Order: sequence, then C-alpha cells, then structure tokens
Amino acid sequence: MPHPTHNSEPAAPSGIAQAGVIDYLGFDSEKNSVLLVMSERRPWSNPQEQLFQLQEKLNAYLSFVLDGEMVEAYPQFSGKAVIVRLESVEKPPESSLGFLQHVYEQCALQGISFEVVSKPETCGCGAPADECSRQ
Repeated sequence: MPHPTHNSEPAAPSGIAQAGVIDYLGFDSEKNSVLLVMSERRPWSNPQEQLFQLQEKLNAYLSFVLDGEMVEAYPQFSGKAVIVRLESVEKPPESSLGFLQHVYEQCALQGISFEVVSKPETCGCGAPADECSRQ
C-alpha cells in the first residue's frame, strides 16, 4: 500500500475514502503531541464499507508513524506522542463500537492514542453548515 501524502490543499480529496491522504497533520501544543486526523463527512449510512475504508486509512496512518516516515519528513516530531483522531459529522453506529474499541487497544499497544470525535460540520460562523444563513 502506498504511504499517505499530506493534504495541504483544502480542495484536495480527503476523508476516510481516501486512504492515501493524511487529512490533517499538526501539533497539539497543549498535549505536546502530534495530531493525525481522519475525517468522515458522510453520515454512517453504509457502516460496513465505511469501516473497511477507515481500516485502510488507519493502516496507512499507522504505517506512516511506525515505519519512521513521519519523523523523517518532520524531524521536529521525533520523540513526541502521537494521537490519531477520527472526526465524524455524526456518532459512529453502535455496530462499529467493537471495531473502534479494538483499534483503540491496538493503537495503545504501539504507544499511539486513538480517539473519536463526533461533531457536525460548521461554517465559518460556527453554525451547523446546513443551518447557516451566511452561505
């Protein structure tokens, strides 16, 4: 599997369907940790396919970290803790919780934190994107 590229163009394809793209890579100074974010902007209407896509993207992210490519590309991240975050516009379905728990446990064995954050998309004013009057 090819290793992910870094998504610096806002219009570039991203999301869990794009396994070869890092949706966001940054540094969380409060947690003194590297933050790698995967985004899921679609509702969880096809959880089986979406979990497969999530697994593919997660494998690419973990390979990027564990194979040393992240530190090679960003030497300032050497020795820093890593957080992999799934940001989703809605809470993943109950049927995915066992898989997500397994991901959490397997990441922890590698010294990597895994977290899931559910938050609706917002526009620049902070309102939910589908309710914003500024659009």
